Amino acid sequence: MRDLQSERDHRNLSIDRVGIRGIRYPITVLDRNNREQPTVATVEMAVGLPKEFRGTHMSRFVEILNQYRWRIHTKRVREILERIMEKLPSHSAYISFSFPYFLEKRSPVSGELSLMSYDVRLEATLFEDGSVDTLLTVEVPVMTLCPCSKEISSKGAHNQRAYVRVSVRMNRLVWIEELIEVAESCASSRLYALLKREDEKFVTEYAYDHPVFVEDLVRDVALKLKGDERIVWFRVEAESLESIHNHNAFAVVEMEG
Repeated sequence: MRDLQSERDHRNLSIDRVGIRGIRYPITVLDRNNREQPTVATVEMAVGLPKEFRGTHMSRFVEILNQYRWRIHTKRVREILERIMEKLPSHSAYISFSFPYFLEKRSPVSGELSLMSYDVRLEATLFEDGSVDTLLTVEVPVMTLCPCSKEISSKGAHNQRAYVRVSVRMNRLVWIEELIEVAESCASSRLYALLKREDEKFVTEYAYDHPVFVEDLVRDVALKLKGDERIVWFRVEAESLESIHNHNAFAVVEMEG
């Protein structure tokens, strides 16, 4: 049977990344409190295609996933990337896992326990020289209260849900929980999945006493990350889903650690 993907291409153009995305698979990730946490990830797999090849064999990505079924662990990312490069002619291999991560949180006054979910993305690229570039991104929902609104209003201030997206490259393990804690500590208030009336009072008043602009938020998070020797590069974005405007506010800081 004719193998069209392996035919020689004469356009003299390599492709940076070609592969599959949108496939869901069970994986296991590192959990600081419980050692491991099972979850379901949306997976993207790709290779850098040399200029001499017309295409890549898409089915081999799924075959590799199937070889690791029920054994896909974030600790085995390099091993999976090496298998991709072994099976598919390429100058690089890429994989990403986007998944929900759950933390048990206790309400601030009542002490009620509930599970809070966070969106996480782990990306890794293996190059021909054997080096691996790993990028961890965590999206943390928080509350922000506007300092300007508080300053000019005699009856409260507008507040809203906001999202802090923290991406890091690291030379040693940085826990997902640590990035969540940094982001939450810089917001007007943390969010909780379960609040009783006394908790709601506490959160509302706490946020009022800790107003922040998105500019304040990204700067404060950046300063905490910059002091961490394990982090060699980071990007912080805060986006506020404005409650009194027909637009969102955002700010971004990106720098070496």
